[in-house]
Amino acid sequence: MTEQNENLSYDTSIIYDYKEYPDKSAGVCDNCGNKHFKSKAENYTFLRECRNCGMKKRI
Repeated sequence: MTEQNENLSYDTSIIYDYKEYPDKSAGVCDNCGNKHFKSKAENYTFLRECRNCGMKKRI
């Protein structure tokens, strides 16, 4: 139950920066725990988006 309350703190409309918000567990979404992502590279940046909840991180 504590994990769920912790997960609610992320706003999925914001693109988080990996340097400020590193993964709690490598390769797993911090918001929902999903392991599947959509990704794209643009302008020398890598953007990772969770396929389940839509949380985005700039790597």
